[in-house]
Amino acid sequence: MRGSILVVDDDEDQRRVLALLLRRFGFKVTTAADGPAALEMVSIEEPDVILLDVNMPGLNGFEVCQRIKRNPETRLTPVVLVTTLTATEDRVRGIEAGADDFLSKPIDRNELLARTRSLLNLKAYVDELERAEAVLFSLARSIEARDPYTGEHCERLAKQSVRLGKRIGLPEEQLNALSRGGVLHDIGKVAVPDAILLKPGPLTAEENEIMKQHTVVGERICSPLKTLRLVLPIIRHHHEKLDGSGYPDRLRGEEIPVTARVLQIVDIYDALTTRRPYNNQPSSDQEALGVMEQEVKQGWWDPGLFNEFLEMAEKHCT
Repeated sequence: MRGSILVVDDDEDQRRVLALLLRRFGFKVTTAADGPAALEMVSIEEPDVILLDVNMPGLNGFEVCQRIKRNPETRLTPVVLVTTLTATEDRVRGIEAGADDFLSKPIDRNELLARTRSLLNLKAYVDELERAEAVLFSLARSIEARDPYTGEHCERLAKQSVRLGKRIGLPEEQLNALSRGGVLHDIGKVAVPDAILLKPGPLTAEENEIMKQHTVVGERICSPLKTLRLVLPIIRHHHEKLDGSGYPDRLRGEEIPVTARVLQIVDIYDALTTRRPYNNQPSSDQEALGVMEQEVKQGWWDPGLFNEFLEMAEKHCT
C-alpha cells in the first residue's frame, strides 16, 4: 500500500535513515526537524501517517501530538510516537496526548514497516468513512435546497442545538451528534415527493403518513455508518412528543432521547419563525415562544428544555 509519511526528528541522521528506508518500500516521505515545522508540514502535506520523535527541544513530541489531535482537520491522522522512553508514565502521557502507536529506539525495520502499513490501512478506512459521510451531508443539503423556504435551516439547527446542549451540560460526543444531527435530521425527505414536501396548506391524511416516514427512512440511510450511531436517535425521534402522540414510535417522556428533545425544541422554533409552504406568515420571536409555551402545557415538549431555550433566546436578544 502506498501512502505519505511525515518523519519528525531533530536528529538529521535519524530522519535520513527513516526516510531512506520508507522510500525504498514505495512510500512518499517528507521530513521536519522540529515541532513547529512539523505542524506546518501537517497542514500543507496532509500526511497519512506521522512518525514523531518525543525528545525534541522546544515543542516536544507529546505537545505536537496533542495539537494535531485537538485540530478537527487533523485529529484522525495516525501519530506514532518514536521514543527511547520506556517508563509506563511516559506511555500513559503519550496515550493521553492522543498517540495511536509507539516505536522504541533503536527502531526495528520490520516493526516499523508493520506498524506503518497497519496505520495506513486504518487511515484508508477512516478516509472512506469520511467520504461516505460527506456524501450524506451533501444529500441532506440538496434536500434542503429543494425547498426555497428553508435556506440555512440545517445550519441554524446545528448551531442552536449545540448551544442548548451546552447549556444543559451534555457531553462532547452528544454535542457533536447534535451538530451533525442538525444537518442530517431530515435526510429521509429524499423519499418525499415534491408535491407533498412543497405543498402549500395542510396535507391530506395519506400525504401526512408519507411525510412521517422521513424519520424512518433517514435512520435507514444513515445506519450503515457506525460513526453516526449517536445521530440516529435524533433522526428517528425528533418528531416524538412527551405525551406519546408523536411519531414514528409514539415514545413518551424520558423514552425520547435527550438529543432528540433538544433538537426538536430548536426545530419547532425555527419552523414557526421562518416562511414555509404551509406558513406564509411566520411568527415573531415572542409569538413563536408563546405558541411553544402553550404546547409545553399540552404535554408535547420538554418543559425544562423549553425554559433553558427561553432563557437562551432572551439572552441572545439582550
